[in-house]
Amino acid sequence: MNVKDFDFYLPEELIAQHPLEKRDSSKLMVLDKKTGDISHKRFHDIVEYLKEGDTLVLNNTRVMPARLIGEKEETGGKIEFLLLKRVEKDKWECLAKPGKSARLGRKFTFGDGKLKAEVVEVKDNGNRIVEFFYDGIFEEVLDTLGEMPLPPYIHERLEDKERYQTVYSKENGSAAAPTAGLHFTKELLSEIKVKGINIVYLTLHVGLGTFRPVKVESLEEHEMHSEFYMLSKESADIINETKKRGNYVISVGTTSTRTLETIGDENGLVKEQSGWTNIFIYPGYNFKVVDKLITNFHLPESTLIMLVSTLAGRDNVMNAYKEAVNERYRFFSFGDAMFIN
Repeated sequence: MNVKDFDFYLPEELIAQHPLEKRDSSKLMVLDKKTGDISHKRFHDIVEYLKEGDTLVLNNTRVMPARLIGEKEETGGKIEFLLLKRVEKDKWECLAKPGKSARLGRKFTFGDGKLKAEVVEVKDNGNRIVEFFYDGIFEEVLDTLGEMPLPPYIHERLEDKERYQTVYSKENGSAAAPTAGLHFTKELLSEIKVKGINIVYLTLHVGLGTFRPVKVESLEEHEMHSEFYMLSKESADIINETKKRGNYVISVGTTSTRTLETIGDENGLVKEQSGWTNIFIYPGYNFKVVDKLITNFHLPESTLIMLVSTLAGRDNVMNAYKEAVNERYRFFSFGDAMFIN
């Protein structure tokens, strides 16, 4: 298939710049993957579509405030580092802006000296390995000085950092939020449990490659970035029991989906596991574990819309996106949701 098969017209004003005041008040489009039929609801109505014995799978990763703005020690020139992943205890792979300022051996300071840094390696891809120096606990220093690394299409400042975290976020390590989960409130999760629906967690640390455009025409040529995942034995056992008794596994977000499909065997069963995945799901792929999906509305020509089209059918999804535009749905990270039923 061709990348252009997943293009659609999106007016810029439909790109949500801020979250709604109440998480579960966003719109919810329900798409029947077999018939293509569409219903328009509110997110808190999702409970109606979950059945007793089903299992909801959530990604409990937590976004690091990984954007650091500081200055060069010698000149005071501005520098911005975006932490991508920890290489060693105090060494991180980072994006640097402007890159020409972050030369090997250069030193930088943040927050009036509360945090200092030195570039110790320049990688072939232009990323920097940066060693940080500080007193105390790095995560606490980062929480004080760092900003949320919001996607490039969000131009407004986020006043409350927690609105770019799910209410169940736990495991630090993401450079971006698993945004389908942003719609859940603690009250809604309690309501889902009371109905007899299992809620289990896995972890996939979302990388910035999530926003990387597909630059090849043919999908077969695209290489996905790798992301770290973890699935516990407890979660695996509940998912397997769900599959064996014929109930549905409902994945919350493309990150949960990619993790489950990485781990799942040909019978749709999973096991306790951790590792790195670069799985690319596009039409032609047969799902093994995931039956239904809660997701946001994604960028044109993105790997995410390709994954959604694989589960629900390309024609169904492109028609649904056209209707979402006509109905003025809000798109992307802080936007509305879709349930593929």
